[in-house]
Amino acid sequence: MHWLPLALICAFTLASADAATKAWLQGFSAAELAVVRFGMAGLLLTPLLAGLPPLSALPPPFWWTLAVLVPLEILAILLYLAAIRDHPLSLTLPYLAFTPVFGMGVAWVLLGERVTAAGAAGVLLVVAGAWLLNSDQVRRTDWRTWMAPWRAIWRGPGSRLMLAVAVIYALTSTLGKGAMRHLGAEHFGAFYYGVLGLAVILVFAVPRPALLRKLASRPLAVAAVGLLTGISAYTHFLAIQQVQVAYMIAVKRTSLLFGILYGVLWFRERGLLRRLPAGGLMVAGVALILLGD
Repeated sequence: MHWLPLALICAFTLASADAATKAWLQGFSAAELAVVRFGMAGLLLTPLLAGLPPLSALPPPFWWTLAVLVPLEILAILLYLAAIRDHPLSLTLPYLAFTPVFGMGVAWVLLGERVTAAGAAGVLLVVAGAWLLNSDQVRRTDWRTWMAPWRAIWRGPGSRLMLAVAVIYALTSTLGKGAMRHLGAEHFGAFYYGVLGLAVILVFAVPRPALLRKLASRPLAVAAVGLLTGISAYTHFLAIQQVQVAYMIAVKRTSLLFGILYGVLWFRERGLLRRLPAGGLMVAGVALILLGD
């Protein structure tokens, strides 16, 4: 079962990139962070393109898929940043947990993937754990608070924005796996992030040359965040090629658990004990996914 270690590496490096961003890139704008997370990652993944087959050999469906993926990724970035910038995190971040749920349906329609009953139950447990980890309004002594983020979808635009991000990520994960039918995962991750990074630079950096100068003022931090993001992206595609989309994305959501540990150990945050039950749900969900795989 080679996909599980890859998915866990993906989750760990994603959480590490988030923690490094918080620690070392304070004061950077959303556009600047987008360039770091995509542009720098794409640049650092370039050596992995060695042995890339001739681009002329790639069929039109590959290029059509890529043409859909890149704007979807940029749209997801913009919606995500708008949601967390303008709305409470406790009423937005829980909705990212639904990506693997949407992934089950999207991958079934587009790729014909099916999950077992045990696997589906595992995905739902991971989603439940991620929901509870992210929702600061949840209190164990008051079960009514468990539905607070759900009720917010009817009242707050931030919740709807993040739910849209979850849908887009389910689409991009599935479409990316479909594109790997024409270009193997060992090359697709590097190629895709190279194209995506170039698109982000053209959209955000070219119109604002000062942006690149600001990034150059913190070269080590920018390189570290870009490298961690690149490793996460590369292992994402290596793992998702080997297993159902919903399973891989569910395991990838364990990045939330690594993020909590970073919060406690690096940023001296509190609340670890309160979040342990939610973490237990996620671990149990991963175990069920392995049984269903």
